[in-house]
Amino acid sequence: MISQTYVSRREPIANSFVRNRNTVRHTKRSLGSISQVVIIGMLTLIFALIYVAEGTKATSFDYELSSVESEITEMNAKLEDLSVEKARLTSVATAKNSTVAAAMDNATVTGYVAE
Repeated sequence: MISQTYVSRREPIANSFVRNRNTVRHTKRSLGSISQVVIIGMLTLIFALIYVAEGTKATSFDYELSSVESEITEMNAKLEDLSVEKARLTSVATAKNSTVAAAMDNATVTGYVAE
């Protein structure tokens, strides 16, 4: 049963009872069970949407990270190729400028062996 309280709307007169005193019946109001279920459902839905949004952000950061890592791998491979090319060109230049190479004769084809 709902508890009811009676409260006077006028100031009480000191120790006297007056006819037609204005009294108001107040009842406690509370949410019904359906309203509570709806509110809990909405809160659950909001938290689920926040969770999914944050998970999506983490996944997108993971994709960005993997693309940057693949770029780093490609750049390292290019760096290794360029260092090999640099070493080759340096060795050719060193061979041209060496005194031993300057003392050598140019190679000429003198003939072919026929079988």
